[in-house]
Amino acid sequence: MKYVLVTGGVVSGLGKGVTASSIGLLLQACGLRVTSIKIDPYLNTDAGTMSPFEHGEVFVLDDGGEVDLDLGNYERFLDLTLTRDNNITTGKIYQFVIDKERRGDYLGKTVQVVPHITDAIQEWIERVAMVPVDGKEGPADVCVIELGGTIGDIESMPFIEALGQFSYRVGPGNFCLVHVSLVPVLNVVGEQKTKPTQHSVRVLRGQGLTPNILACRSTKPLEENVKAKLAQFCHVPAENIVTLYDVPNIWHVPLLLRDQKAHEAILKELNLQSIAREPNLKEWTTRTEISSTLHDSVRIAMVGKYTGLSDAYLSVLKALLHASVACHRKLVVDWVAAGDLEDVTAKETPQVHKAAWDLLKGADGVLVPGGFGDRGVQGKILAAKYARENKVPFLGICLGMQIAVIEFARSVLGMIDANSTEFDPETTSPCVIFMPEGSKTHMGGTMRLGSRRTYFKVTDCKSAKLYGDVAFVDERHRHRYEVNPDMISQFESAGLSFVGRDETGRRMEIIELPAHPYFVGVQFHPEFKSRPGKPSALFLGLIAACRRSDTSLPNKGHLKKPVANGTSNGHFTVKPHQNGHAFKSSNGSLNGVYSNGNGVHS
Repeated sequence: MKYVLVTGGVVSGLGKGVTASSIGLLLQACGLRVTSIKIDPYLNTDAGTMSPFEHGEVFVLDDGGEVDLDLGNYERFLDLTLTRDNNITTGKIYQFVIDKERRGDYLGKTVQVVPHITDAIQEWIERVAMVPVDGKEGPADVCVIELGGTIGDIESMPFIEALGQFSYRVGPGNFCLVHVSLVPVLNVVGEQKTKPTQHSVRVLRGQGLTPNILACRSTKPLEENVKAKLAQFCHVPAENIVTLYDVPNIWHVPLLLRDQKAHEAILKELNLQSIAREPNLKEWTTRTEISSTLHDSVRIAMVGKYTGLSDAYLSVLKALLHASVACHRKLVVDWVAAGDLEDVTAKETPQVHKAAWDLLKGADGVLVPGGFGDRGVQGKILAAKYARENKVPFLGICLGMQIAVIEFARSVLGMIDANSTEFDPETTSPCVIFMPEGSKTHMGGTMRLGSRRTYFKVTDCKSAKLYGDVAFVDERHRHRYEVNPDMISQFESAGLSFVGRDETGRRMEIIELPAHPYFVGVQFHPEFKSRPGKPSALFLGLIAACRRSDTSLPNKGHLKKPVANGTSNGHFTVKPHQNGHAFKSSNGSLNGVYSNGNGVHS
């Protein structure tokens, strides 16, 4: 097994995750099998209890692992199916060691950070690296490891010590360190400054790790004299210094690395030149180029509570991008804070209320993503009502589906106080209830998590057609509440169809309004399994319904333009051109998404 470690220096947010994913993709293009590990130095056991404002979205894996959003980047870039063990945290390591101590595994020894914590880290890496995650048998050729945080952080020190020991243990030719650092340009003088990177490398070397490759983030390509200076003071060959300068979208990053021969430097360090081929990125290059030529736009109103931080909905954004480019449309996301649609906002700040409604009414489609808590719920209900009554394409995910059910109960069935027991425990019309197997005392890992099977009870529905007329689909879940099964007959009598259910038939998974052009709600999270080359079927349906032209939904819901290439895990799949995500925009957009100014971050 060969290992590539990606670290970051100077500041956070430089794009270590994108760099690690791009390195993995480049190595895959060279014919190598790749797996990935993300190390997060925080004490939380996992990301499940973190606020999206604190840490961005919680990405959910097939096995129910609630992990850092960077694992979503790995899965999308590399088309892998990772496990919860591919995300290492300080909390997991300490819990593992303390459990061993309680069992008496250390035979009465004093348990210390060195060697017990550091040994546990190394053992975890070696064990997980051997697990295949690409659907093939046997271990991968290369494991790409990303160390979260910034070099010099106190919380990272046990991991840096462990990785220093690990690099010595596996020996030369089996370990390559890529250090991502910042080379800022001061506007006053316009000169690229190397000192921050010099200091970062000095700290890294002082902690026992020596970089083999420097990946320097900057606004423009590094000048030759700057490279020479970095090579001299950081003890890294000039040919091993690459620039990750600002590009229109992050799909250019693997191409930047290839053009600067980063793969040759990595393969040389890992002694893999004899078995690797020249990287084949022809399809990737074509997709990257075409994504920049899209002109016909599709506007999606994203109605949520975390609109100030788009990373909270990162996978939803990516799934929208995958689908929009498959339908040859340039995605424009209008961020609508759900609370701004409510009557109370109309009284307090009427301009904000009007602006929110103008965005909603100007959109081609409406998407209500998942979430927790009662803030903004009334605004989401109003958005669902607007989409239902005005025949605007609508997709509700998790809470978004529950919102659609509540709105239907209030507006169509006349249940004025219809609600979820999450928001009103005393409601007389509990449309959404707490799941019996859930825990109300422990938060972490107690939801219905991971891949679950949904069976289509109505075969002639839009969702089933989009998935390719399969009998069932496997999608990822993350929820504590469900639609009340005792009220289903009332809903269906009034026209709301529950077309997808679990194996028992009592847990509702997919809703549709048959008479509506596209009104779909799902209890699961289809965005987590969307890939650039295999967009989520339901996101494809939303975008196609928004732009009824050459990618409309005739023939009982089938897309015309995207060419099907079979099914994958029950998914309808296409081979579209990919859209990008951005390090930094050079044309007013970020991540290849045009927005209404609230910001979209890679």
